[in-house]
Amino acid sequence: MSTEVRRTTGIDLRVSNGFAGNARSFIAEARRLPLIPIVILLVVLIVPAIFADVIAPHHPLKSPLGLKGRLEPPMWAEGGTWTHILGSDKAGRDVLSPIIHGSRVSMKISLVGIGIGGFIGVTLGLIAGYYRGRIDHVIMRVVDVSLSIPTVLLALSLAVALGPSLKTIVIVVAALLWAVYCRQVRGETLVMRERDFVSRARAAGCSDARIIFRHILPNLTNTLIVLATLQLGLIILLEASLSFLGVGLSPPTPAWGLMVADGRELIITAWWVAMFPGIAIMLTVLSFNLIGDWLRDRLDPILRNV
Repeated sequence: MSTEVRRTTGIDLRVSNGFAGNARSFIAEARRLPLIPIVILLVVLIVPAIFADVIAPHHPLKSPLGLKGRLEPPMWAEGGTWTHILGSDKAGRDVLSPIIHGSRVSMKISLVGIGIGGFIGVTLGLIAGYYRGRIDHVIMRVVDVSLSIPTVLLALSLAVALGPSLKTIVIVVAALLWAVYCRQVRGETLVMRERDFVSRARAAGCSDARIIFRHILPNLTNTLIVLATLQLGLIILLEASLSFLGVGLSPPTPAWGLMVADGRELIITAWWVAMFPGIAIMLTVLSFNLIGDWLRDRLDPILRNV
């Protein structure tokens, strides 16, 4: 009887120790995460983008008090009210509501732009790196020409030629990003195609398409994740810059760049109109860069062991 009790207790202790060990391991791993950038992205970008219609206190383009509520300061400043938590603009519109809805616009442009530009760049990079020869030379010369043009000049030229719209921003982003993906993927594909597993797949009779998309592409996942994370901040900054210059999104679209442009002439008398969307841009871009650096260190086996 006592033996059974001891055995049962031993099993319980082992289970308990195993659970405690897993919990400690999970906590230790969680401490390595860049928690502050993740929380900032959740608060400033991701959650507002998903639940903008629920979270926003007012309509982003309509004034709850009309012109009577124009240029109200934030609620904690003298003269501020709870009607406009972050103040109001020169038309009496709430500042917080367009910031919340603007996160949805930024998220949409980032994901669609990276999806299109990344698909084009990765596909051409795989083809150039795997087949080499003449097709590699042609693709890489086009990449060199694309990368040699100043980013701002190319973006402004395309935006002016196509006109301000959401579609224009997506096209500009894709046109700017594909060459970066193509060069990175092409370089790694040149290394991967000489590996033993590719030689064995070729000897087994696998087609080129199967080798490229089933054997080489999965090994580039870590690189693509890091590159995409770093590019997200760049896209948001680019969209805000073009909208600020008047060649990006057109009013009255709720966008962070347009809000900064709308408030620049009021920076002395009503600083909050341009300040808060500018802070949202800064925090979002900085958080993506920090998370991208962390992912690069974690996914690189050499840096991970340093």
